[in-house]
Amino acid sequence: MDSTGKEREAVQLMAEAEKRLSAPVLGPAFQSGTASGALSLHFRGNTRVEEACEMYTRAANMFKIAKNWSAAGNAFCQAAKLHMQLQSKHDSATSFVDAGNAYKKADPQEAINCLNAAIDIYTDMGRFTIAAKHHITIAEIYEAELVDIEKAIAHYEQAADYYKGEESNRQVVFRRGSANKCLLKVAAYAAQLEQYQKAIEIYEQVGTNTMDNPLLKYSAKEYFFKAALCHFIVDELNAKLALEKYEEMFPAFTDSRECKLLKKLLEAHEEQNCEAYTEAVKEFDSISRLDQWLTTMLLRIKKSIQGEGDGDLK
Repeated sequence: MDSTGKEREAVQLMAEAEKRLSAPVLGPAFQSGTASGALSLHFRGNTRVEEACEMYTRAANMFKIAKNWSAAGNAFCQAAKLHMQLQSKHDSATSFVDAGNAYKKADPQEAINCLNAAIDIYTDMGRFTIAAKHHITIAEIYEAELVDIEKAIAHYEQAADYYKGEESNRQVVFRRGSANKCLLKVAAYAAQLEQYQKAIEIYEQVGTNTMDNPLLKYSAKEYFFKAALCHFIVDELNAKLALEKYEEMFPAFTDSRECKLLKKLLEAHEEQNCEAYTEAVKEFDSISRLDQWLTTMLLRIKKSIQGEGDGDLK
């Protein structure tokens, strides 16, 4: 069956589901007023809702095949509401997530609404790790689709909080790593938004957490480097003091290319030597390519050198 046929069948299933839900369930047993009649009514009502729920789910999957993402999202939402009516919290949350994933391709804001509905259910059930995962998805939608960085930050922070709150069980290393990934996203955006103190605190926190881990300690130099750059933008003396602190805390940082670059940049800045600053950055970039974030931060520092007006690092 082609996609048009699937869509037609899905529409018919939706109509049939609505018909099931609106059909009267009163029968002779209920009309007799007996307890068994009331019980019979309850089970018949539940069966009807279960059948409608299944139809909505089948319709949603057919809409997906037809690539009618909004219709698929709507059908999954209807199924989610019926699952909740049947006291099936897990199935309801799963359907809301399916709805969110469908809506992501057509209506980002509606996708967020559905994922938030799933998060509410998961947190009510105490499933904070899976709730964190969906907060990350929402953050990514705000980043890529709706371009609302403040809201993306809020959801990354919430995800990190949930991951950190779950550190007491067996998957502690995985969850701590997931929390750190979220926090590093927050730090990067905070620095871009000139919220340097917030960025510094996060980079220092993550750097301190990773420097004693044999598998992660080599990443610590990157986090201390980024924290120092944020200090540098605010105040040159703060950057010097921070650099001394990081070397004392993490001796391996001293021999890193990042630390050596910072010392050259501090010296060039103190002398107000724009050429020396640019040369140090070019030398570093020739071995370790600068990403957009580092380029932005280094340019902000360079602009504080007197007489610097070209806004370039090369």
